[in-house]
Amino acid sequence: MKIKLCLCTLAIISWASVAHAKVNIVASTPEIGALAQEIGKDKVEVLSIAKPTEDPHFVDAKPGFIVKLNKADMLIEAGMQLEIGWLPNLVLSARNPRILVGKAGYLLASNAISPLEIPDPSMDRSMGDVHPMGNPHYMLDPLNGKIVATRICEQLCQIDAANGNYYKENLVDFTKRLETKLSEWQKMLEPFRGLKVVSYHKTFSYFAKRFNLNVVGTLEPKPGIPPSPTHINNLIPMMNNEGVKLVIIEPFRERKTPEFVASHTGAKLVILPIMVWGIKGVDDYIALFDYNIHQIVSALRG
Repeated sequence: MKIKLCLCTLAIISWASVAHAKVNIVASTPEIGALAQEIGKDKVEVLSIAKPTEDPHFVDAKPGFIVKLNKADMLIEAGMQLEIGWLPNLVLSARNPRILVGKAGYLLASNAISPLEIPDPSMDRSMGDVHPMGNPHYMLDPLNGKIVATRICEQLCQIDAANGNYYKENLVDFTKRLETKLSEWQKMLEPFRGLKVVSYHKTFSYFAKRFNLNVVGTLEPKPGIPPSPTHINNLIPMMNNEGVKLVIIEPFRERKTPEFVASHTGAKLVILPIMVWGIKGVDDYIALFDYNIHQIVSALRG
C-alpha cells in the first residue's frame, strides 16, 4: 500500500512539474522572438536563432541550435522563404515531431500577412535573390507585428491552455501600447510624407509603405547581388535628379558603398537595425521602431 501511495505521489509531482514548466520557444529571428516574449512573459523561455547583427538570409546555423530545436515546444518561422537556406536542415536534424509543419508546436508567422513585391512567375535566380512568396521583411511594419503577436497568442493558447487567459491579457496590453506608439510615429514622420529614399537591399519596403516614404532605388543592382560600379554610376545621377534625401542601410552592411553614394548626392546615411537587439538599447519590438524613426527624423532635421 505504501509503495502504491508513493508511486501515486510521484506521478502527481511529475505531472505538476510538467504542467508548470515554461513553454520552450525557438524563433527564427530576434524580432519574432521578442514578440513571443511579450505574449508569454514569465511563462515562456525564448531563443532566437538569427543574431540581431547578421543578415537573416545567411545565418550561421551552428550545431548547438539542433539541440535547442530538439527540446522546443514551439518553433516560430518568419516564412516567405527568409530562412530557406538554413532553417530546414536544422529542423530535420533536430528530430522533434512537436515542431513539424502541421503540428501545434509549429507556427508560420507570415501566414496572415499580405505580402509585398510578389515576383512575376517567370522570374528566376538570374534576377537575384528572388522570393517567390514576396518580400520577407514584413516585420518592419508594426501592424504586421500586431498580426504576428496575435498568431503567437493563439498558438500558445493551444499548447498551454491553462495559461490562455494570461497570454490573451498580455496580447491586449501589447496591442494597446503598439497602437498608441504607432500614432506617435506616424505624426513624427508626417512632415516627410513622400520622402524619396534609397536602401541597400529591399529590406524597408513594408516600413516605407506604412510610414509613407518612397523607396526609389537600392544600392544592390538586383536583390542579394553586391553593388557594382556600373550600377552605382547610374544610381547617383538618378538620386540627384529625384532629390533623394536618405540612404538607409542595416548595421551588417559594408559602409564603403553607401558612404560614397551619400557623399556624391548630399543624402544623409542612416543605419537602421531591422531586428530587436540590433543596436544597443533596442531591446523590444516597440523600441525598434522608436529608435529607427527617431534616427530618420534626426537625420532629416539635422
